[in-house]
Amino acid sequence: MNFDQPKYWFPAKRYGWGWGVPATWQGWCILALYVVAVTIVGVVVTPRSILISCGIVALLSIFLVTICYAKGEPPRWRWGK
Repeated sequence: MNFDQPKYWFPAKRYGWGWGVPATWQGWCILALYVVAVTIVGVVVTPRSILISCGIVALLSIFLVTICYAKGEPPRWRWGK
């Protein structure tokens, strides 16, 4: 076992730019919280104002991407292995 290598919550995708499915329970919890929060926004806020719901979902998405940057593999374009 190599203990020097960091354990990423979100591993990089094999092809393209970005992250794949979570590799740890922490990553799955963050993703589940994101899905639940977006669902709540869709049910509660959308009937009142579409602009407010889009803004909240945008903020939630920025929060998710920030966590992926902090806890995931460094993003770069990948061509597979």
